[in-house]
Amino acid sequence: MARHLITSALPYINGIKHLGNMVGSMLPADVYSRYLRQRGHDVLYICATDEHGTPAELAAKEQGLPVADFCAQAHDAQKAVYDGFALAFDFFGRSSSPQNIEITQHFARRLDENGFIEERAIRQVYSPADGRFLPDRYVEGTCPHCGYDKARGDQCENCTRVLDPTDLINPRSAISGSTDLEVRETKHLFLLQSKLQHEVEEWVSRHEDDWPQLASSIARKWLTEGLHDRAITRDLDWGVPVPADTWPELAAEGKVFYVWFDAPIEYIGATKEWADQDPANRDWKSWWYESAADVRYTEFMAKDNVPFHTVMFPATEIGVREPWKMVDYVKAFNWLTYYGGKFSTSQKRGVFTDQALALLPADYWRYFLIANAPESDDSSFTWEHFTATVNKDLADTLGNFVNRVLSFSKKRFGDEVPAGSAPGAAEARLGEQIAQLLAEYEGHMETLQFRKAAAALRALWSAGNSYLEEKAPWLEIKTDKDAAALTLRTAMNLIHLYSVVSEPFIPATAKTMREAFSLKDDTATWVTADEARALASVPAGTPFTVPPVLFAKLTDEDLENYKERFGGEPAA
Repeated sequence: MARHLITSALPYINGIKHLGNMVGSMLPADVYSRYLRQRGHDVLYICATDEHGTPAELAAKEQGLPVADFCAQAHDAQKAVYDGFALAFDFFGRSSSPQNIEITQHFARRLDENGFIEERAIRQVYSPADGRFLPDRYVEGTCPHCGYDKARGDQCENCTRVLDPTDLINPRSAISGSTDLEVRETKHLFLLQSKLQHEVEEWVSRHEDDWPQLASSIARKWLTEGLHDRAITRDLDWGVPVPADTWPELAAEGKVFYVWFDAPIEYIGATKEWADQDPANRDWKSWWYESAADVRYTEFMAKDNVPFHTVMFPATEIGVREPWKMVDYVKAFNWLTYYGGKFSTSQKRGVFTDQALALLPADYWRYFLIANAPESDDSSFTWEHFTATVNKDLADTLGNFVNRVLSFSKKRFGDEVPAGSAPGAAEARLGEQIAQLLAEYEGHMETLQFRKAAAALRALWSAGNSYLEEKAPWLEIKTDKDAAALTLRTAMNLIHLYSVVSEPFIPATAKTMREAFSLKDDTATWVTADEARALASVPAGTPFTVPPVLFAKLTDEDLENYKERFGGEPAA
């Protein structure tokens, strides 16, 4: 089996993330990782908190904490939420780790040796009120491209254009709010991306036809506009230090690397963190440095992160002139909106992941988000859509099927799977249908088409309901007890099949369904086409229990409560 290296965009350290962040990176990466593990592949799913840069310092200052303490606490808080969502990372690291510092400095030295880093004097925004140079995110103002009045000095959150602080209209200090800003000269390191443009273009051209259009079009747009040399250091107290053995003057001034230089390198750094926990049995280099030919690397991210992962980080890896693993497939997502408006961490608009878990178990959110993933275009979260999806798909189609079958069988046949008559034409038709739908589901998962995969999974659940309505065991039992027993035994086998194939989407519910049956040596990780046709993995005589209601239906009162608490319209 292949080896799959999977990373999702690093969640930034300043605060709990919203549902849009979850569905745009970590959750689909988890669903895909779980699926691949079930199919027998060797999977390494790596993520980490992105801890450097201006927002970390600002958030720490707001809370009155040293930035290192703030980041440690925020990392634990975020990890607790991701555990609550059942994200099965192989390792969830920290970009402030010694491993990332070591590898980032190594990359910088190698780029310098190869002629791709240059020290330049530049003019930078200085705030007399704050007594310091202001790095990009310490400057806020109006975007010159779209007019958004809360744009940051590195990137406009509204139109995603990359900016320099001096581009902003009516700039102000993010620390003090002062508009009394000056432009003074200081020195920084620049990555000479212009010298790497041709090599990056060649690399992108070998991959872009395989990527989703969203990823390839963004990469191509950046390359068409031309790669510019970019400063990769900042005047901050917190970050990966510029190594004194290579740039003693800048190191003495306290320069650190730009967060977008060290953050992608943290994928490697976190893998080394993982390996360093068990060095006798884990080899990080086999995944990243001169990695085996069978390693396939897939990245998951929202569209605002695409330029950094398809152009800037590849330029860095190419410029190092060492055999580092480069991404094979970039799964990019559009945005999940909140009633047509933006989720926003900074403006606290929309539903945040900790709030979601406080309302309902993770599987409600996991299924809804993936079934409505913003793949081809932006998709909108509304409470009306959420409650309708939960009630129709989860409560009625899956949950009600499980409860009806197990409760009725227990009432009429006791605590063991009934035997009944031999399968007939209806069971043969059902088996063929299930095998076909399972193949569709597998195909969509293999190609990372998550909405289509969710639709195929839903169709598998619906097939059970259609079979139950066709056979009507509540009527069969009045005239042919063996026929009713066959129907229920077949339906119980469907429940077990659902428990296996639904695991990537709704792992807790899948576990509950599977544990309803006391099967010996139930080690199946997937269902073959022949097993799907036979529907015989749960034999007659197997003890079973009726689990609690899998999914509670959401009421009109619930809907109104949610809208009252979170709002039912986007912010103006």
